[in-house]
Amino acid sequence: MHLNDLPLSAFIAPDGSNRDAVATLLTQALNLALEYATHALDLPPLPLEPSDLPPTTLPEHGLPEGLLLDQLRALLVASMHPAHPGYIGHMDSLPTTMSLVGDLLSAALNNNMLSIEMSPLLSRLEWNTLRELARLFGLGEWAGGILLSGGSLANLEALAIARNHSLGLSDGALVASGLRPVLFASEAAHTSLQKAAMLLGLGSQAVIPVPLDSTGHLDVHRLPLLIEEALARGEHPFCLVATAGTTVAGLIDPLARLAPIARRYGLWFHVDAAYGGALIFSERGRALLDGIEQADSVTFNPQKWLYVAKTCAALLLRNSDLFLQAFRTAAPYMGPRSEPASEEAEAAVPCNLGEIALQGTRHSDILKLWLSLQHLGRRGYARLVDESCRLASFAYERLRSLPELHVAHAPETNLLCFRLEPAWLPTDRHDQLNASLQAWLLEQEQIFLSLPLYRGQRWLRAVFLNPYTSEALIERLGSAIERFLAGERRRATASQTH
Repeated sequence: MHLNDLPLSAFIAPDGSNRDAVATLLTQALNLALEYATHALDLPPLPLEPSDLPPTTLPEHGLPEGLLLDQLRALLVASMHPAHPGYIGHMDSLPTTMSLVGDLLSAALNNNMLSIEMSPLLSRLEWNTLRELARLFGLGEWAGGILLSGGSLANLEALAIARNHSLGLSDGALVASGLRPVLFASEAAHTSLQKAAMLLGLGSQAVIPVPLDSTGHLDVHRLPLLIEEALARGEHPFCLVATAGTTVAGLIDPLARLAPIARRYGLWFHVDAAYGGALIFSERGRALLDGIEQADSVTFNPQKWLYVAKTCAALLLRNSDLFLQAFRTAAPYMGPRSEPASEEAEAAVPCNLGEIALQGTRHSDILKLWLSLQHLGRRGYARLVDESCRLASFAYERLRSLPELHVAHAPETNLLCFRLEPAWLPTDRHDQLNASLQAWLLEQEQIFLSLPLYRGQRWLRAVFLNPYTSEALIERLGSAIERFLAGERRRATASQTH
């Protein structure tokens, strides 16, 4: 090809002829990344004011690299900064360093996880690493899994396999079956279940919400009644979804009590452990996951509590053969799979992974996951999980002492939900007061909390995920809330006087 209109560094020439030009560009980009990452503390967790977008018109000729790097620098500054220790509002954190290495090398390789032919070693690495994770959850020797781009896709594929296997639908078609399939999940379950039900032709109303008990968990006593009512209506229950780490409160449904109910009614038992699954690495915390070893499928997102850069989510099956039996669509445009050259104990990949995953073309997310697991090890992840939970307990003890602050639940994981409910302010203004506190903390203290809707009210949510969030920051948070309350009380008193 004639490449006269392209910059010298447009590609990395495989003969190395432009190595110096590319090395200069990559070095500048790496320095930019390091400059940003090592000065994240100097930026607010979220930008306080909206910033201008860089130009989005397509230039006739390519822009100079220096100009693009300047625009990148401005874009970095104007973005969300989860590396900031005061960013404790969502399930985001700074990525492991090996995530950056893995993503860089994955981009350089640009292998396609669609097929073994197009990713000969990485397909095997994914299959075997996911088998190890499945075994860690106690799913047994026949377990396995695949990676997808997010927990929503993992839940979607899990429900598709559950539906096809439980209802005997070889091609997933419901039209001729005459069935009205339904599934059960708590009111606090992730909204991806409703999306999955829509996409699977069940309709979002097929997800029957199970009320929460007084502790915020799925009400085990109500569940059998709801199943019996569905049967009486002529519906076909096929799946029970338990949540291990609810999005707002971080609570773990009673898995060991739910598994027998699923078996009694012949339901597929899926555990959405996208967040709380990381507790499996903790000797203290894994007891909360008792019962997960009885699951038929598990969603687990290393991109959350394992600190792997987005995206990285896993679907694990107790019986990995069901990927083939209940979901596989062969890709005739790909060649046959090839077996590993050696007869080692590692399992051969059963087929091209794109044939058993929702996605065909996939980024090789396995590289950053594998590198992170190898680099930090079980003990490293156990320490991160345990320290996160300890900080949440510390915050619980610090904040619940404030007389006008109500905590939703004692933390089970590393999440804490609370809200201000002062008696001197009408209850219909409490939501706005908590919204004002959220904005004030970001502006005055560079502490970001999210403001989710929970049980019909606005709550402040703290997620103690960042490895550099400290007890000192929690003390500062408590003192700041006290100052905010004192100021709001004075204003309320003054307005009543006048």
